[in-house]
Amino acid sequence: MISKLSKTYIYWILQIGGWLLFAFINILFAYFQETLNLYYIIYALLVAVWFILSSHAFRYLINKWEWVNLRIKDILLKVFWCLLGLSITNFVMHLFFLFALGIFDISYDLDLLNIWGTLLTTFFIYFVWTIFYFVFHYFERYNAALKYEALKNEIELNNLKSQLNPHFIFNALNSIRALVDENPVKSKDAITQLSSILRSSLVINREKLTSFNDEIHTVRDYLDLEKIRFEERLNVKFNIDPQSTKFAVPPLMIQTLVENGIKHGISKLQKGGNISIETTVNDSLLYIKIRNNGQLIKKGMNGSEGFGLANTRQRLKLLYGNKATFHIFNEDDNTVLTEVSLPQKI
Repeated sequence: MISKLSKTYIYWILQIGGWLLFAFINILFAYFQETLNLYYIIYALLVAVWFILSSHAFRYLINKWEWVNLRIKDILLKVFWCLLGLSITNFVMHLFFLFALGIFDISYDLDLLNIWGTLLTTFFIYFVWTIFYFVFHYFERYNAALKYEALKNEIELNNLKSQLNPHFIFNALNSIRALVDENPVKSKDAITQLSSILRSSLVINREKLTSFNDEIHTVRDYLDLEKIRFEERLNVKFNIDPQSTKFAVPPLMIQTLVENGIKHGISKLQKGGNISIETTVNDSLLYIKIRNNGQLIKKGMNGSEGFGLANTRQRLKLLYGNKATFHIFNEDDNTVLTEVSLPQKI
């Protein structure tokens, strides 16, 4: 966001530069009409100074009365009366400058047609200045709102990731705990696998996205860890499109979906089951399909879902908006299919 000092500097550059340009155009116009003299140059500069001061005073009132926070239809009448007052005041100063410089012509300057023409021209000039000021202000507020929304999303993403890691660690430690008494050797291997996953998660937790290769490496480590616990009850299959390596994905997203399939599907089956991770690339989109044995059962009357799925939906929405898709459903009587599509860039 532009700092307050920079905003003030830009305002005065535009304010002074714009009105001096207006004076130069008037002087140039008089030159081509062959009516230019020293007195007119002084008059044009005095008028420019008056416009600088009067429009700045108007700006002060706009900010003091907080008109920029009102709806457009609520400020139109207020602006109209202020511009009318400014135009009349400007006309009075116009006559004063002419009189002070000794170039006042009563028959011309107080002609009714000339008075109306001057008032209307001045009103239009102030009106254009007002439009520029409000447009600049609304544009700045819009940019500030976008940056605020981006910052809010960044904080929410960080919160989601910080929730995800402890959740995963808790589940992994429970798996290892079950192995300690049953098979100490395998429990040591499991701890090695877990340390590898944690090392990766510490690195990727600082970023919104991680490379597809790093994510798949984490998934393989996680599945190796789970295969120690499930032994022959867990069968794993990978079918990865080589083009997938060009993509970046949310950290631990695929791992979370794989974990969800094992926890809510395969672990509930006495004979265990299969889990497959398949990716394809088409039209600059990465399609990820995760299949696991089991059945998807919605919990509760409202169809609420577990932590991992809700977390994934939120992260995808924050990162990609409507550019990413997420679906999970029963593909058949014994298979749950999780589908995700991601664009190549956010």
